[in-house]
Amino acid sequence: MFLDAFVSRQGEQFVFSAEQASQFAKNVAEDFNPIHDADSKRFCVPGDLLFAYLLSRYGLSAELSCRFEGMVGADVLLHCVELGDEVQIQDQNGKVYLSLTQSGERQQQCQFIEQLVRDYVRFSGQNFPHILQPLMQQNDVMINPQRPLVIYQSMALHFSRFSQQCPSLRLVESTLTQEGKRAQVVLRFELCDGDEVIGVGEKRLVLGSLVSYDAEQMQQMVDFYNQRKQTLGHAA
Repeated sequence: MFLDAFVSRQGEQFVFSAEQASQFAKNVAEDFNPIHDADSKRFCVPGDLLFAYLLSRYGLSAELSCRFEGMVGADVLLHCVELGDEVQIQDQNGKVYLSLTQSGERQQQCQFIEQLVRDYVRFSGQNFPHILQPLMQQNDVMINPQRPLVIYQSMALHFSRFSQQCPSLRLVESTLTQEGKRAQVVLRFELCDGDEVIGVGEKRLVLGSLVSYDAEQMQQMVDFYNQRKQTLGHAA
């Protein structure tokens, strides 16, 4: 599996180094958030890497929901705990970082799962600025440039059927609901086999430390991100 380069296994346990997780963020997810830089003081493993690891290990089902419970640091020894239809990623102290629930028809074909993982995490990793910037502008709010806080909360997939080829992802709706200094963002997308919709998905984010929208400050954030993408993308 292509994820072998981004995880180190130790029997039933596994660990992500800062360098492995950073390379996944940049090379697979095309996510250039500084929090995923290997030398960042606030470093955390991308949530999508945890999700991708579970799919590669347990396969994919027609009904899937995933909840992110906490941020994983570098070199944390992890293991999976199976609780019926639910699988949890925990550390040695029993802290839960991710919960994955699956049911229905199973898809075990490695190439299908790998391509779906690649397509989804690339879609997921490019939320900023492509989706979030215009969404924040429409709602006249933005994350604080000094303390940007975007929390990956959950995601879900539902397949009406599995196709022979991996489906394409298409964003169909994005909403932002503000609650004081925080906001709930919901991104809904379709899974398509050619022109036929064979599934739907949803990703939920929480934005924190919101301030009033400032076009100049937002442009500086976008320019900073794009410069990192150009520089680090070529270097990766």
